[in-house]
Amino acid sequence: MTDVDAVVPLTRVEPPLRAAEKDALVLRLDFLRETVVNKVAGLTTEQATTASVPPSTLTPAGIVRHLMCVERWWFALDFAALPDVPDPWGEHDAGGFDLEPGETLASVVRTYLAECARSNEVIAANSLDDVARSEGFDFDLRYAVIHLIEETGRHCGHLDLLRQVIDGAVGE
Repeated sequence: MTDVDAVVPLTRVEPPLRAAEKDALVLRLDFLRETVVNKVAGLTTEQATTASVPPSTLTPAGIVRHLMCVERWWFALDFAALPDVPDPWGEHDAGGFDLEPGETLASVVRTYLAECARSNEVIAANSLDDVARSEGFDFDLRYAVIHLIEETGRHCGHLDLLRQVIDGAVGE
């Protein structure tokens, strides 16, 4: 490994088979978030920033960065309208898949996990029936959480395939 602060796997917690609606949704989303981190754990920044399935330009680090952007967009900005939260997409909106200069896999994962924690704070402070506070948006929190479950699950599949091409690792 060439990264000084490598990404280590997280302990995934399987959601219970029976739970209240909000708990069930958040616990499933958390499980998928943990899966994202585990899919990139053990990779170097070089491995995680190399597009390994041409002609696709997707990289593992780019997917994690994109998911950070999606978390921020849906929960902190669109739903909660939190002040002083920067636009995650940057000056050129490429879906957030491009790393900024100086970003490493470890720094992207740290930022992703911090954004997930902020998202969970927003979710905990609101009802699933609460409506987005940002001007021009008309969705409830339930919709945002379900959307993030879909988005994160979709990208877990991408990460699974990319990881298998990079070093043959499968599972988790």
